[in-house]
Formats: sequence, structure tokens, C-alpha cells
Amino acid sequence: MVMKGLTLRGLEVFEALARTGSVAQAAEITGLSQPSVSQQLRNLENALGTELVDHGRRPMRLTQAGRSFLARTETVLAELQMAQSELTVMDLGHLTTLSIGLIDDFDNDLTPRLATLLADSLTRSKFKLITLPSLDLFAELEAQRLRLVVSAHSGEVLEGVVEYPLVQDPFIMVTPKGADNAVEELPFLRYAREQLISRQIEAHLARQHLTYEERFEIGSHLALMAMAARGLGWAITTPLGYMRATRFHDALDVHPAPFGEFSRTISLFTRTDWSDQVPEEVAGMMRRLMRNQIVDPALTQLPWLTDRLKVMT
Repeated sequence: MVMKGLTLRGLEVFEALARTGSVAQAAEITGLSQPSVSQQLRNLENALGTELVDHGRRPMRLTQAGRSFLARTETVLAELQMAQSELTVMDLGHLTTLSIGLIDDFDNDLTPRLATLLADSLTRSKFKLITLPSLDLFAELEAQRLRLVVSAHSGEVLEGVVEYPLVQDPFIMVTPKGADNAVEELPFLRYAREQLISRQIEAHLARQHLTYEERFEIGSHLALMAMAARGLGWAITTPLGYMRATRFHDALDVHPAPFGEFSRTISLFTRTDWSDQVPEEVAGMMRRLMRNQIVDPALTQLPWLTDRLKVMT
């Protein structure tokens, strides 16, 4: 039996407070007033019989009990959000075929979950799911070999295509742990030139009139993160790329991009000749999965990305 006073709203408020350290920001995230946020926290602490935050410090900091309880809270909320995603899976049984392509940023967690959720709904359909680089995905969509693609937006006007924005993914800098002067002392680790993410980064550097030695050019997120973790250089990536490289996080430091904020948009694209609600419903499922498996864990680890890394509606 769940103890009296322990509520889902209380857990959501506590998680938001732990992430931001601010009653005002927690109120904005949860849609409650600031007095209601404070009351929810008091009710939760009374139910547990212990203080979860140090009320005398600003920004708020978790107590030892709070840090322990936060891990459990995040697990509970993640499971509830995943259950919601699975319960709201649409009926795709009327489709004869469904083909979808995704960028490889999601290979670790989201793509396997999406594949199983869609397959469960496609009771009598032919189903194809592949991963490709962004530019290849657009070519497949234009050739009508894929019905849906999830990709970074290229910035170009796409004729005959409908876009459903999913996530704003800001660019960040990744350096070897403790390398405070990495930009001045270490080489720049580039993405491979033919990749869309590389073109977006290089275009921003050009706007800032910045040039770096062309020594390393890497076509893999994980290889790029591994090289930075080994102290071979620094890189510009995004939270979606960084969160795939969990095994290297202990050897990396993450910073805002040092030459101005910029971001990319990850969206679901389909052609305008698809007139039913399937693309919109798949986009809704993708947003829920992205929030649960990527965005919320990233903001817990990198809270300074709040308001920059976000699910779009």
C-alpha cells in the first residue's frame, strides 16, 4: 500500500525542484502556482518523514535523503510515462504498409522501443524501419521509398513535405575531463563533411569567422566521443549525440558552445499526399518517447540546458 500523502503530483514537483533548484521554475514546469509547489513538497516530506531539500539554501539543494529518493522518483516517473506511451499507441491496422527511417542518434534506446510499439499496432501490415544519415533519409522520402522520416531539419525549403517538429536540440561543446583550455590547446574533432550535422556546425563557425585546423574528420557519434574522452581533442555535438555515449561520460566535460548559441530541430517528415492522422499520431508518440528516454535524462545531468533542450509541440 502506498503511504498516505505520497502522490504522483508530489513526485513530479519534487523531480522538477531537484532539476532546477527553483520553486519558480518548478511551478512553470508543472503548471502549478509557487505556493502549490511549496505545499506539494511539504506534503511529500511529511509523508516520508524526512526533509528532501535544504530549505535554507538558494538555489535549493537536495539532502542525502533527497538524492537517494530522487533516483527512485525518476524511475517511477519514467515507467509511468512509458506506460502512457504504450497505452496511447494508435491502431495502425488499416495500413497495408508502413516504412519509416530514423537518424542513428536514437539507436541506443528510442529506436528499439519505437519499433516494438509500431509493430504491435501493425496487425496486418508490411513494416519497414531503417536508420540512415539525415541527407539520405530526405532522398529516400523524395523517392517515396519511405513514408515517414525522423531527421534533423536541413534548413532548406522542402517542397511537398509536411513537418512535425519533435525536439529542439542545442549544440554543445564536449572536452576531455579537466581540459580547461581545450579549444586553445587541442585539435577540433569534426564530424564527417558529408553529414548534415557537420554542415550545420561549419556554417555556424563560418558566421563567427572562426577556423580550425582540419586534422580529424569522424563519421560516428561514439567514435567522436571516444576520441574526446581519450584527450585527443574537443568536439561540437548535441545532447542527443552526447547521451548516446554514456560509457564515456566520466571522462568528458560538457559546456555551452563557446561561440554563441545555436541549435537544430529534429522533426518527423512525410509527404503532403498522406492525408490521414497517422503522421501526427506517430509524432505524438515520438515526442513522448523522446521526453522520457532522452530529454529528461539529459536535463537531469545537464540542468543548464533547461529551456534550450526541449520537446516541441
